[in-house]
Amino acid sequence: MLEIKDINNTTFTDNPVIERMSQYNHEQLLFCNDNATGLKAIIAVHDTTLGPALGGTRMWRYTNELEALNDVLRLSRGMTYKNSISGLNLGGGKAVIIGDSRADKSEALFRRFGKFVESLGGKYITAEDVGISPQDMTWVNMETNNVVGLPGKSGDPSPVTAYGVYMGMKAAAKVQFGSDSLSGKKVAVQGVGHVGEYLVSHLAKEGAEVFITDIHEDTLKSVSSKYGAKVVGLDEIYEIEMDIYAPCALGATVNDDTLSKLKCSIIAGAANNQLQDEKIHGELVKSRGMIYVPDYMLNAGGVINCYAEVKGLSSEWAMNKAEEIYNTTLNIIERSNSTNEPTYKIANQMAEERIASIGQVKLPM
Repeated sequence: MLEIKDINNTTFTDNPVIERMSQYNHEQLLFCNDNATGLKAIIAVHDTTLGPALGGTRMWRYTNELEALNDVLRLSRGMTYKNSISGLNLGGGKAVIIGDSRADKSEALFRRFGKFVESLGGKYITAEDVGISPQDMTWVNMETNNVVGLPGKSGDPSPVTAYGVYMGMKAAAKVQFGSDSLSGKKVAVQGVGHVGEYLVSHLAKEGAEVFITDIHEDTLKSVSSKYGAKVVGLDEIYEIEMDIYAPCALGATVNDDTLSKLKCSIIAGAANNQLQDEKIHGELVKSRGMIYVPDYMLNAGGVINCYAEVKGLSSEWAMNKAEEIYNTTLNIIERSNSTNEPTYKIANQMAEERIASIGQVKLPM
């Protein structure tokens, strides 16, 4: 029997899908299968109190379908909180496609996926995420208008995401080091795909000493050559002497094993669900004097960029909105210090407060 651990370290078998949805209060799950194109996907709509659920589509080689289900449930919940804390009138959703993004893509697969998105009637708006390109979204758009991040419009959200991460990182540095300057600081960036590379660019321009790792050797060589970053091994990244650890790949890299190795003062990166267990590892990080910048707030630049496209706002508006992540980060850290609560819990409270407040506005008279 297959087993998988959720965010609270609860073990689930291959039975209770509705139970999982109930635990996180998800509204809807859509399982998508098409033998002709090879499409196997899951779309999760978590909460639409604030508006239609917006969240990207991720393409990944999951070990099994339960792993994919766990990922889409966590990611969609994170999108609800991300959109809320960012002040956007959007709910939270996410989609995952099970497959190899370097080998399994086709126009037919993404158009078939677009039909599934369209079947939700505007309740879910999709965009790019890990393993997905603007071209893929163009194919999806052939079958549905409920897609953002298209070429010629807002386009690739990665630059805005990276800028928001960079601003939040600077805010955390201001609290931890007394100055928001990152010049001379040692920053380890785990994962240098689209967002990671843009982040490395900002760090290099400010004079930070940057260490990078990634599963793709060609990407590592390219980023290292462009920005003078030092390449380290996949496991070595946790053990180097650093000021800031920036996870920008997949989640759960802050766990029992890595926390025994990490020598940093700040954890601030673009990856989703960085804490393997919110309660356990959020508390551990705080007890060790580290500042953890809540990931869904920090990486909100991408969804801000998408929101700008939905509402017809400018790219300048999106960058200015992403810059506000600096002050939001300061607010979370200050509230955490004053209440002695971990930062993840403070961010959750702030997101939940807005959802509850707007939910009251939408109640029928």
